[in-house]
Amino acid sequence: MVCSVRKHWLTKWLGYIALMIAFKGQANTNIEIKVIVVVPPPCVINNNRPIEVNFGDAVMTTRLDGNNYRTPIAYTLACGGQKNNAMQLRLQGNGASFNNQLLATNKSGLGIELLSNGVGTPINSSLNFTYPNLPVLEAVPIKQDGVALVAGKFTAAATMEVFYQ
Repeated sequence: MVCSVRKHWLTKWLGYIALMIAFKGQANTNIEIKVIVVVPPPCVINNNRPIEVNFGDAVMTTRLDGNNYRTPIAYTLACGGQKNNAMQLRLQGNGASFNNQLLATNKSGLGIELLSNGVGTPINSSLNFTYPNLPVLEAVPIKQDGVALVAGKFTAAATMEVFYQ
């Protein structure tokens, strides 16, 4: 639907340009535009279910050092029929107020670092991979320096997207 709307809009726009040129009394010529429409990869992320990461019930604020409580992000990706296995994965979300490379949480002074294959990966950046070899993802809570966190539950949310490279 989006492609046909864009095509319709483009055709209409080019028609207006042609009319404007014709009315000005200037020479005109045809414009040929070639477009390759790429559809999203035929993939299903985590069987269309939410991906949940649970750090457990006993996260101690004094032990948030960027390594403790590192937790795997378990997910699945099933793709079929794509013509290219070179793909990108992106975790889209809001950055923490104290470090926009971390995923924001609902707790001030607390963010989530996302790791791909053990390396910190900024939120909203793309990871290249070759399907079916998926990146190993992990999450680790990070406390802002000099902040005393208040005890209680916290949440964070991101959207996983998969694209062709």
